[in-house]
Amino acid sequence: EDIIVTLTNKGYIKRLKADTYKTQNRGGVGIKGMSTNEEDFVEQLISMKTHDYILFFTNKGRIYRLKGYEIPEFSRQSKGLPIINLLPLEKDENVSSIVSYSDEENDYKYLVFVTRKGLVKRTNLSEFDNIRKSGKIAISLKDEDELIYVGATTGNDEIAIGANNGRMVRFTEDEVRVMGRTASGVKGIELEDSIVIGAEVIKPGQL
Repeated sequence: EDIIVTLTNKGYIKRLKADTYKTQNRGGVGIKGMSTNEEDFVEQLISMKTHDYILFFTNKGRIYRLKGYEIPEFSRQSKGLPIINLLPLEKDENVSSIVSYSDEENDYKYLVFVTRKGLVKRTNLSEFDNIRKSGKIAISLKDEDELIYVGATTGNDEIAIGANNGRMVRFTEDEVRVMGRTASGVKGIELEDSIVIGAEVIKPGQL
């Protein structure tokens, strides 16, 4: 079954059937997909199937894994379930990225990690085949660093990293050698009194 999984900034998660959202013409006002508290907002939204895996990566560099159907289904108006009811997160640990993949139709070979201090790492997706309920280390973080982005790549993609001083770098993923699960990574962007605020995997030819 095709589903949409949403995760809010405050950590509320739910799934909806994908056909909840019908196609609208240009100028349509849309429909409400989720209720949130005043200070909350939807931070991540992913389209997948109920039997696909969904990987959760936290700011502390850990990975957790569930199947799509293990995410509880809620109504369109509901805000969902606190994710700490599904994952054994530590205090001050929150989900910074979610990635879905299928065992059956999967073009992805690697996961790319980007940290707040500008480190980037590429690891074989197969290294994350066996993940216990208690989670696993996905990247070793250095002092006061945090994992802020994880994306799946085919081996032929590009990576863009942006910092809060307005600078951005873009490079092909093969400039980052493949490293093991517990490696820290290499410098992906030169930071001068700034931090990384965003990153994205880009398909070749995309602007």
